[in-house]
Amino acid sequence: MEKEAAAAPELEIPGECQYSGEPAVVRPSKPTPRHTLYLSNLDDQRFLRFSIKYLYVFPAGAAVPSGDLRAALARVLVDYYPLAGRLRPSDEDEGKLVVDCNAEGALFAEGFLPGLTAGEFLRGRARPHKSWRKLLYRVEAQSFVAVPPLVVQVTRLGCGGMVLCTAINHCLCDGIGTSQFLHAWARAARATIDGDDTGVLDDDPSAFPAAAPPFHDRRALRPRCPPRVAFTHPEYNTCRGGAAVANGNGNGGDSPPTSLLARLLGQPLSPVSLTFTAAHLLRLKRQCSPPSSLKCCTSFEALAAHVWRAWVRALDPPPALRVKLLFSVNVRRRVKPELPAGYYGNGFVLGCAESTAAQLTSSPARHGVRLVQEAKECVDDDYVRSMVDLLEDRRGGGARPDLAASLVISAWTRLGLEDLDFGKGKAAHMGPLTSEIYCVFVPVAGDPHGVTVLVSVPQAAADRFQQYCLGFLKDTDMDARLTS
Repeated sequence: MEKEAAAAPELEIPGECQYSGEPAVVRPSKPTPRHTLYLSNLDDQRFLRFSIKYLYVFPAGAAVPSGDLRAALARVLVDYYPLAGRLRPSDEDEGKLVVDCNAEGALFAEGFLPGLTAGEFLRGRARPHKSWRKLLYRVEAQSFVAVPPLVVQVTRLGCGGMVLCTAINHCLCDGIGTSQFLHAWARAARATIDGDDTGVLDDDPSAFPAAAPPFHDRRALRPRCPPRVAFTHPEYNTCRGGAAVANGNGNGGDSPPTSLLARLLGQPLSPVSLTFTAAHLLRLKRQCSPPSSLKCCTSFEALAAHVWRAWVRALDPPPALRVKLLFSVNVRRRVKPELPAGYYGNGFVLGCAESTAAQLTSSPARHGVRLVQEAKECVDDDYVRSMVDLLEDRRGGGARPDLAASLVISAWTRLGLEDLDFGKGKAAHMGPLTSEIYCVFVPVAGDPHGVTVLVSVPQAAADRFQQYCLGFLKDTDMDARLTS
């Protein structure tokens, strides 16, 4: 087993970014529609009121001039104009948000860290450090709503490389939408570098393929009138009061026990990063798949079930506690009629697999896989409509994901996020800016089939979690890259 972090400690970025001035406001390069954009209940639900923060590291040979990036951003905001607008509370529906499409613009900050090189960063890239937050301009605002939907910082490094960080408001789009926007921006930058003032996109067959134009209307996911909640929806808590750690796990009563979430938030956390190669995932699928008479499993199903089981074993909750795995399910083709091509709202719902801790950890690995598969299979048009209606019925915060004893997985793989090329070459690394208690499946730059699992767990459980995650590998093949 290769332990990369044993040779290279976690990277803490010293000093502060040097800014040349205030961030630039980048507005669409052409007039854009001015209107108020309705957000669906999947868009503005409470747990999505944050920004998705991506971090890219480009070596010197792939760094692009800031002027080209700003010009390309202005071009792409013509099509993606809601990202240049501003969120505000709805005047008509209490508790809902809307987007004022007013072309106020995105924020574009430029920083400089002369004491940091891309090589140094890449050696410590696997585990985000809190000092990395300085790589994204912090907007001073009284509330989440007041922050521009798109904030960008380009940080020049002493080696000539650059770090690109983006914060994209999750209420406006999901992972598919962020990837679509970033690749459109990259294509516009390549056109700018090539001297194409018309903004015509390149025809390089190796480039990430252009998606359909963004379709911003979200009314296809309006709630029914009256709302009809036809399912129990275990992915959400059962408490209308919306308590932050309402458990919904049958652990209630006058004095409910401390939830796993409370334990996680009450202890020092340690980020854990594990990279699984294609060979590791194939082995895992073979071990986790049901017998040949049953359906095979995907890499996501096998890895999600495996990480969930290892997480529960490492935290060692009471055997009777009901534990859950929450993960996103793309519904663009599951609803009837299908959502329009290029649909740019949040097109996912939460799938929920659940089990008692004892049953999950003592059963064969394929038991967890079967739970994940069943959670995916139940998401059809009826289920999605019921979830939209549940969010309508409990508008104002009464519907929150049940996090009391749940692992949440967000898969950033198979979206093309790692293939971003602004005209001089692809990024050497992409990943989240920070590590949280939810788990992210991150694509591996240069390895289209590899997956890095990144999650923060209590320090006391970090070693156990790593061991349980890697236990399926034989001693002769323990080459999953592990940073600790």
